[in-house]
Amino acid sequence: MSEPPAIRHALLIHGAGAGGWEWNLWCEVFVARGIAAHAPDLQPSPAGLEATTLDDYREQVRAALAALPRPRAEVGASLGGLLAWLCGDLADALVLVNPLPPLPWAAEHPARDWPARVPWRREASLASTRRAMPDADEAAALYALRRWRDESGGALRQAQAGIAAPVPACRMLCIASHGDTDVDPQRSARFAAAVGASLIALPGSHVGPLLGREAARAAIHAADWLRAPASGGQSVGEVNVVLTPG
Repeated sequence: MSEPPAIRHALLIHGAGAGGWEWNLWCEVFVARGIAAHAPDLQPSPAGLEATTLDDYREQVRAALAALPRPRAEVGASLGGLLAWLCGDLADALVLVNPLPPLPWAAEHPARDWPARVPWRREASLASTRRAMPDADEAAALYALRRWRDESGGALRQAQAGIAAPVPACRMLCIASHGDTDVDPQRSARFAAAVGASLIALPGSHVGPLLGREAARAAIHAADWLRAPASGGQSVGEVNVVLTPG
């Protein structure tokens, strides 16, 4: 049986409070390696951000992914990782970066209350941005500070409560940061092992693979993995781990 062709198109899905801009470096790396990269901004519901649900975002992702030629991949970070998982039936490969996991792993996440509108843009400061991005340089922190956006508390509550979804049939890669204080990297490793995903562990923060000093290396790892022809996938529980000092 011939191997499926390497991925040529990728939809990159940003995390909560961010936008397609957080994938700028990844898009450059992907394009340089022959993968057309698409990184749209998730849009609030017509009823307003406070009324926006996870389903509103999921339908946008499904429509954007379905519009791409195959073979195609989804690449999602944090909340975007969960959205990529929920739309995995339309993908030929998944890359999940410090993802918010589905059930049952979501049940391990500490409970947190969110207001209807999470005021991340209004309350953003350089100090808070640096705390969120301790492994980023000053230019990256300033760039992010000017672009954070408010987020739907309803969508975050749904993600935190957990969503049940079947394991996608496509091949999967999970990238976990040693220093992630938002998504437990050990839980990400257990999740990857349980669903048969390859795992790369890198030093850095929750947003480090996109905006930190390890971002270029993370993007290269992901792009090279996507360019490699699929070999039939892995069995559930099989995991390849690349550990680097953190």
